[in-house]
Amino acid sequence: MTVRTRRLAALLAALSAFAAGCGGESDTDLVRDTVRSYGEASAKKDYQRICDDLVAKELLRSVEAVGLPCELAFKRGLQEVKNPRVEVGEVTVNKSKALVQVRSSAEGQPDSQDTLELTLEGGEWRISSLAKAQPQPPQPAAP
Repeated sequence: MTVRTRRLAALLAALSAFAAGCGGESDTDLVRDTVRSYGEASAKKDYQRICDDLVAKELLRSVEAVGLPCELAFKRGLQEVKNPRVEVGEVTVNKSKALVQVRSSAEGQPDSQDTLELTLEGGEWRISSLAKAQPQPPQPAAP
């Protein structure tokens, strides 16, 4: 290989590495994706996906510590919820932890503002806290 060919190969390798780094999603985007996936899985009643792919090991252990498999615990908690929706608001990422403001709504239930905590586990963002805030008062009817 000539000197010129080696330089060209090195330049192409450097450009490829740069392009790969630029195209990745930010942690904020990945956190949003996880929360959206949780909302979709909840709407589809896909409790297996929630337990296998979206909740942190710590939350999984605490759910199962009450004597129920994770899937059954989520099924009991979400089975009566109709047409759940989750709107992702502000996301704050600090190293391997993230806080996400969400607005949750479902048919026949008052909307609520919630804060979810996520943890980075094995390169994946997982929900580690499902703490609920107080339900929001109904919006006044338009005149």
